[in-house]
Amino acid sequence: MEEFRRAYIQLCKESGAQPQETVLQQLHELQEGTGHSCLDFATQSLSVDTCKVLGKLLQDEILFTKIMLSDCMLNEEGVRHLLNGLCSNTVVKSLGLKGNNLRALGAEALGKLLRQNKSLRSLTLEWNSLGMWEEGFSLFCQGLGANCFLQWLDLRNNQINHQGAGELAMALKCNSSLQELDLRWNNIGLLGGRALLSCLHSNKTLRRLELAGNNVPSDILKAVEQAMDHNQDRQAILAENHSRTRVLSKEVFSLKEEKAKQFLDLMDTIDKQREEITRSSRTSAARVGQLQEALNERQSVMNSLKAKLQMTEAALALSEQKVQNLGELLSATKQEQASMTECQLKELRQQKQEAASRETKLLRDLSAANEKNLLLRNQVDELERRCKAQQDQLLQVKQDLTNTTAELKLRAVQAEERLEMEKRRFKQGLEDVESLRLKEVDHMTHHMEASERSMQERIQRLEAIRIGLEEELSRVKAAAFTERGQAEEELIKVRGQARLEEQQHLDHLEEKLRLMTQSRDEAQNYCLQQKQAVGEAQAKVSQLTLQTEGLKRRVEELQQDLSGKEQEKVAEVNKVRVELQEQIGHLQAERTAQEGLKEKIAALERQLKVLSSNHREALLDKESEISTLQEKLRMKEAEISRMREEEAQRASFLQNAIMAYVQGSALGPLSPRK
Repeated sequence: MEEFRRAYIQLCKESGAQPQETVLQQLHELQEGTGHSCLDFATQSLSVDTCKVLGKLLQDEILFTKIMLSDCMLNEEGVRHLLNGLCSNTVVKSLGLKGNNLRALGAEALGKLLRQNKSLRSLTLEWNSLGMWEEGFSLFCQGLGANCFLQWLDLRNNQINHQGAGELAMALKCNSSLQELDLRWNNIGLLGGRALLSCLHSNKTLRRLELAGNNVPSDILKAVEQAMDHNQDRQAILAENHSRTRVLSKEVFSLKEEKAKQFLDLMDTIDKQREEITRSSRTSAARVGQLQEALNERQSVMNSLKAKLQMTEAALALSEQKVQNLGELLSATKQEQASMTECQLKELRQQKQEAASRETKLLRDLSAANEKNLLLRNQVDELERRCKAQQDQLLQVKQDLTNTTAELKLRAVQAEERLEMEKRRFKQGLEDVESLRLKEVDHMTHHMEASERSMQERIQRLEAIRIGLEEELSRVKAAAFTERGQAEEELIKVRGQARLEEQQHLDHLEEKLRLMTQSRDEAQNYCLQQKQAVGEAQAKVSQLTLQTEGLKRRVEELQQDLSGKEQEKVAEVNKVRVELQEQIGHLQAERTAQEGLKEKIAALERQLKVLSSNHREALLDKESEISTLQEKLRMKEAEISRMREEEAQRASFLQNAIMAYVQGSALGPLSPRK
């Protein structure tokens, strides 16, 4: 505790904060007291700096298993620092945060604590405001759903509504460790009660759920109580089953140990008997050797030679029969190998023919595709030529339009030139007339009237000519204007029609080009597919050739092996003949020895049968004992189940009687236990 106090003062100095006197006094009181496992700062106002320092200290602290921070009016920033420090703590079992008005940041920090901490078993959050902030409370519920170690949670007076109850229900569906949950004096209501009741179908570990003061209907409360009773019964049954399994496992282990001991004892007895048998066999072998020596001395040489000759002849006949059988097997294997090689050669020929036919077919397809590509290219060239011809026609039309406009301009210019020429001519005539008049004034005074008349007539004619010329000029101008308007209208129409035709032609050409590109892409894809198929066929052909070469090499190796085996067999036959001649003498000596040993072996087998029958009887006795024990266990389980049913019936009767009494009493329903 003194080290914790020193560390607190040191961290306060490092962070530039002043150590709180109340904290130091509380630590001093804890040091003087007897218990050191509870860090109690209840009703102490802790600053943010103190919370930061305590959070750092509690990261690796192993002294305290219980921390009480009730009614400290902690700031949310301070709560966040404290809970972040407790995330990595592995010793604290109980945490009390009652009456601290925790809100959004506090709920988020609590969710992080529940996700990361693996030692916390009890958490008290009474008189806070976690339910007012939906996002923070959803994060807290997510942390609760991910936690697998918390067993007791107190959420009384946290203003939790039906939405928060739904979040809690989702968390309880995922949680598998929480056993007691207190939700009294919140605002859960009907919808929240239904959500919590629905989650109890999948949660089988919750044994106590308090919902008083939440405006939850009584039928939902009864259903929740029934679910809790069911979970408690289930936990009790699981505990009993675990205890029974432990007892049975111990009994089975003891039985296995007994069987192992019995088996070891049996093996020891068998080893002892084997040692006795070996000793007796050694003595019998010595006696048999002595008897064999006596028999060998008494037997005649002729009888031994005749027996040896007969045995050698029989062995030679057997060896010759074996050689014949081996020769037949060799011939049969050679025939089978020949037939297999012929079948493989036929298959290879067929595959080669199929590959050749496929190659020819693919080549034909490639040639057809190439021809299609050439035709498509020719069509594209033809369309391009048509486009060029239509473009030339458009250029010719434009040239014609320019020529017509130029001609119209030339006609207008000529008409203006003619008008100017007439004007000049009229002026020249006027000048000539004026000069003649001036010349003839003096000479033709007497012809004044006649000349005046003639001049007037001439003037009239000239005026008429001028008027005619002006009218002709106006007509020419009007005709030129009308021709120009018609030409412009025709030009506009021709341009619009040319544009429409050009647009339609371009659309048609683009559609054709799109179709041609699509067909070209399809042809290229088909060519690629055909090339891939050709490559695959070539790869298959190469694989088949490699397989044929491997088979040929295998056949050659088998032939070499057969030749080597034949030589080995000949050598082995020669060796067998020599060995048979050597073993003939040994066999006759061993035959007489085996007759004496057979009798002893029969006696030993009888003894082994007696021992095995005794062992089987012992095993049957043990199995009958095990079956009787199992039958007793079944009887006890049946009695326990019957007693449980009777207790359940009694409990139901008592519950019905209590409910009837409570409903009939004037005090009303009792509040559930805290």
